[in-house]
Amino acid sequence: MLGFASFSAWAVATAIVMTGAALQGSAGFGFALLSSPILALVDPRLVPGPLIVAVTLLLGLTAWRERSAVDAQGLGWVLGGRVPGTVAGAFALKALGDRALATALGVLVLLAVVISLGRVRLSRTRPLLLFAGFVSGLMGTTAALGGPAVAVLYQHERGPLVRATLATYFLIGALMSTVALVLVGRLGVLEVTLAVGLLPGIGLGFVASRWTSRWLDQGYTRAAVLVIAGLAGLSSVLHGLL
Repeated sequence: MLGFASFSAWAVATAIVMTGAALQGSAGFGFALLSSPILALVDPRLVPGPLIVAVTLLLGLTAWRERSAVDAQGLGWVLGGRVPGTVAGAFALKALGDRALATALGVLVLLAVVISLGRVRLSRTRPLLLFAGFVSGLMGTTAALGGPAVAVLYQHERGPLVRATLATYFLIGALMSTVALVLVGRLGVLEVTLAVGLLPGIGLGFVASRWTSRWLDQGYTRAAVLVIAGLAGLSSVLHGLL
């Protein structure tokens, strides 16, 4: 059904993306971190193309729900870095493979998390926003893990601003990555069909995030951002080494 090998494979994939969507709708990111490695075990064809296409719906819904809190100025600078990062990621994926890239980018994310845990506060300066966007473009296109590099710069902000800005950014970035994957032959009819099969889980997870986001907004947003970013960096490093 819809490109899946069996109903059970579709059911497992639906449960995975539902959980990931609830996490993304609550903390602002984390969908790919949770969903990508497990979906790759269920069916390697689901990553990255179908996953990126499916998450576009979730990002659109989240951005609309939190639209009044978006940081438009910071968003512009991050997107300025995302464009070249996405192009570089697409060609690097085709020419070099993703293991070395995943290791290096994962180390960068872990470094940012370690710095954040100390007394050094990462300010949202223009150079840092541009660099975060570039790294995010690389990670988003090569491994569907574009969130951590940007999220660490917003860790001290209130929940609605984090979710609104990241959702809007990821929505635009997902569209960029989709075009890039089409151009390099990594996204076609089969991948889109598989993405359609993931949409029920996306919708259910988004509905659940209306309640879980309220809990995080009680002072737990920064902790959630750092934990998820740290796990994403570690996941990327392990993916590159193993």
